[in-house]
Amino acid sequence: MSAESGSFSWGVAATGTIAEQVGAIISRQPGMSIAAVGSRDLSRAGSLASKLGAPSAYGSYAELVGDPAVQAVYVATPHAQHRSVAELAIAAGKAVLCEKPLTASLAETDALVAQARAAKVFLMEGMWMWFNPLIQKARSIIDSGALGEVRTIEATFGFPQPYDPAHRLWDPQRGGGALLDLGIYPVALAYLLLGEPTSTTVTGTLSANDLDAHAELYMTWPNGAEADLRTSLTQWLPMRGRIVCSAGEVVIAPPFHAATRITVLRDGRKEQHLIDSSDAAFVAQADEVRDRVLQGHTESATVPLEASLALMRILEDARRAIGACAFV
Repeated sequence: MSAESGSFSWGVAATGTIAEQVGAIISRQPGMSIAAVGSRDLSRAGSLASKLGAPSAYGSYAELVGDPAVQAVYVATPHAQHRSVAELAIAAGKAVLCEKPLTASLAETDALVAQARAAKVFLMEGMWMWFNPLIQKARSIIDSGALGEVRTIEATFGFPQPYDPAHRLWDPQRGGGALLDLGIYPVALAYLLLGEPTSTTVTGTLSANDLDAHAELYMTWPNGAEADLRTSLTQWLPMRGRIVCSAGEVVIAPPFHAATRITVLRDGRKEQHLIDSSDAAFVAQADEVRDRVLQGHTESATVPLEASLALMRILEDARRAIGACAFV
C-alpha cells in the first residue's frame, strides 16, 4: 500500500475516453486511488488528473512511471504505443495493466512478456470482458457440462466507421483496423471457452491504406467444435454471442463483450441472468491487479500471459491472411 494514502495507487497513462472511464471506476473503489496521470500533453494530463482527483500530472510517460506514489500503471494509449509505455513501467518496477491488445504485433507481445518475466514484474492485458460476472457465469455453465459439449460459437462485433486515415481506427501508425480493436472480443470469447483452435480460415477486405476493414474467421477444434466470428468497420453487426451445445445453448445479449444479460436454454426451459452494469468487469479487473500484486504474483490466473500470446497469434495470422499491413 502507498504510504501516503493507505490505498493501492494507480498511474493512468493517456487521457482518452477509455482512460477516463476506467480511471473514474478505479478512483471510486475503496482501497484504491489514482496517484497521477501522464500524457505527452501536460495540459490534457492535468485536466484528467483534476477529474480523477489525482494529485499529480505529467507531460511524459517516463515521469509518470517514475512517480514513487504510483504502484501500478494503467496503459490506455493507442495500440501502437502500448509496448513502449509498458516497457517504461516495467523497467521502473511498476505493475502494468495494459489495454487490449497487449501490443500491436506478436513480436512485440513476445518481447514485452519476456521483459516482464525477466524483471519479475506484474503484467496483464486488460481483457476486462473475461471479468464480467455473466461471461464467467456462461463459462461456468459450459465447463460444468450441464449443456453437453460445445458445438458452435457465434460472435460478431462491428459498426460502420467512416474512412478517415486520421482517425485512430484507420491509422496504421496507431495500430488501427477492425481485428485488434473489435475482433479481439469475438476471438477472446471463443478462446476462453475452447482454447486455441487447430485451424482458422479467414476472409476479409482491406481499407485504402491496407488495414483490415472487415474480417470473418471460421475456427475448428479437434473435438468437432467450431466458431463463426465476424468483425467490421464497414457495417453494423449484431454484437450478440451465442454458444450452441449438444444439450442447450447460452445467448449473450448485445453487446456481448459488455454483457448485462445472458439467456440459458436447456431441457425446454429458459433462464436469464442479469447484472445492472458491465462496470463490474472493470472493478473486478482492477481488484485482480491489486490482489495479485500485493500477493507477490507476476501475472493473472484469469488473463495469463500465455492467453495474451495466443490471442495475438490468432489475430496476427488473421490479419496476414487477408493481406493487412504489418505493424512493426
